[in-house]
Amino acid sequence: MAGDTQLYGIMAEFDDPDKLVEATGRAYAEGYRKMDAYTPFPVHGLSQALGHRGVRLPYIVLIGGVLGGLIGYGMQFYGMAIDYPFNIGGRPLNSWPAFLPITFEMTVLVGALSAVLGMLGLNGLPEPYNPVFSVPSFELASRNHFFLCIESTDPQFDRGETRRFLESLAPRSVADVER
Repeated sequence: MAGDTQLYGIMAEFDDPDKLVEATGRAYAEGYRKMDAYTPFPVHGLSQALGHRGVRLPYIVLIGGVLGGLIGYGMQFYGMAIDYPFNIGGRPLNSWPAFLPITFEMTVLVGALSAVLGMLGLNGLPEPYNPVFSVPSFELASRNHFFLCIESTDPQFDRGETRRFLESLAPRSVADVER
């Protein structure tokens, strides 16, 4: 390791998704929490092995939809009942049945936007550069190889011990990931 570079983590490469899930589960059982797995396709059970338990996106969409509905209804109520009350034929100023289409559309619009922005935010996207891109064999992550990277910011991380642990999982290779 050069004197001016820092270690981002240590990465193990696997040929099989089942080996990756097993290795990830063992790493989690050993106490590693700051780790990530890279695969060319979704692998069943991998997110649970990484320790991801809850899904927050539905709550973000629900909050966005409720806020969108409230904004849509409030915007119409303000315009029709407060700012420019216009009484036509003795109808009430707060005619909620007439407000429903716009309220529904605002609910869908803000819910959908919060889904997209929430997904991008929760996934840490956009990420134009990640230190794992510097590992030469990482280009196979989009084809047919599977990678597990334990980050150096993990409280359990020790360079030598983590490398020995990853090598004990029988990977294809183990590589240092420089920042």
